[in-house]
Amino acid sequence: MAVDRETATGLAAELKRALPEGRVLDTPEDLAVFGYDGTWAGHRPEAVVAPLEAEEVAAAVRVAARLGVPIVARGGGTGLAGGSVPTEGGLVISTTRMNRVLEIDAANMVAVVQPGVVTAQLQAEVEKVGLFYPPDPQSLRQCTIGGNVATGAGGPRCLKYGTTKDYVLGLQVVLADGRTIRTGGKMIKIQSGYNLTQ
Repeated sequence: MAVDRETATGLAAELKRALPEGRVLDTPEDLAVFGYDGTWAGHRPEAVVAPLEAEEVAAAVRVAARLGVPIVARGGGTGLAGGSVPTEGGLVISTTRMNRVLEIDAANMVAVVQPGVVTAQLQAEVEKVGLFYPPDPQSLRQCTIGGNVATGAGGPRCLKYGTTKDYVLGLQVVLADGRTIRTGGKMIKIQSGYNLTQ
């Protein structure tokens, strides 16, 4: 269901009150850029949020949930499945500014990254310490880890080494109501019960 005009008008204002300055993008040019991906599909959102931290994502999600606005998460926008196209309008949360490699733990062979880290950047960073990150989607110089996780991206090396899902041990996830949870962790044998990461 498309977002009505009154809700659309109030969305950007509510988001600007909830987030630091510069995080909400609502010019016609911004909305046009975030209305398509690598497919032929396209639809303009009512607003775009470009957060720097997970708490900012959660704050934006809480606003959208309160207003009943649909949300589309977007990485690099290189996907060929239409997953980052806001077909019902609403809010696009762009993770491209969340682009830091937080930790490379060589001893445990684990990297902790934000979702906006470009895949090729992660590959280069882990290679500096003698590690190897196999997934190699064709758009690896533009696509982001968050988008790779969302789509199960692979690439030619997946035939030998597996796809992105085979390398994700844990996630920090913002739920539809704005609550944040963590799943998994640095070790493969860390969970009991449901494997929420997969």
